[in-house]
Amino acid sequence: MITSCSGSSGSQNLTWYKNATISQITEDPDHPGDFMRISIGISAQVFYVSKKDSSYKTLLEKLNQSLKRGKAYNIGIENKTNIIKQVNDIQ
Repeated sequence: MITSCSGSSGSQNLTWYKNATISQITEDPDHPGDFMRISIGISAQVFYVSKKDSSYKTLLEKLNQSLKRGKAYNIGIENKTNIIKQVNDIQ
């Protein structure tokens, strides 16, 4: 699996992980009511999805598809927070 990371100066200030697949999804042990812990790729870089985000269910559904089916997505991480803000299909 090849994952690339690229910066973005867009309005949402995201760093993109392109063609990324999820290797693990778990409750965040430090904040189980607030976050899910998401590991991207074989190097297991850890990011988070906020359970309070209005897009939480949609994001988690796509991340689960990646985990269970090996489907790759372009994943946007908010800079300086490690919070996943977007999960887009690969064009």
